[in-house]
Amino acid sequence: QVQLVESGGGLVQTGGSLRLSCVASGRALSDARMAWFRQAPGKERDVVATITTLGITHYADAVKGRFTISRDSAKNTVYLQMFSLKPEDTAVYYCSGRLNGIDYWGKGTLVTVSS
Repeated sequence: QVQLVESGGGLVQTGGSLRLSCVASGRALSDARMAWFRQAPGKERDVVATITTLGITHYADAVKGRFTISRDSAKNTVYLQMFSLKPEDTAVYYCSGRLNGIDYWGKGTLVTVSS
């Protein structure tokens, strides 16, 4: 069993930055493919960024060049550094991990970008 807890969301102005954290308990994240998703009001949950166990990253086109996903195995934590935030980045951000074919989810953290 894996528990994921996100933090770091909040209210920020356009052009600002935030760093989201996802701390795992129960299992080591080093064996898991990790990802950040987001869900804006009235929209589907979409993938934002992924990172494999080898550290290979992939980003949605909408965030390329502005967001960076990283992992710290020693702290069992995955991060999402977000720069140059835009109002359209407003959403609940979810951390997800895939381990042995099972997807685990956090409860999300709200990011609001004001114009």
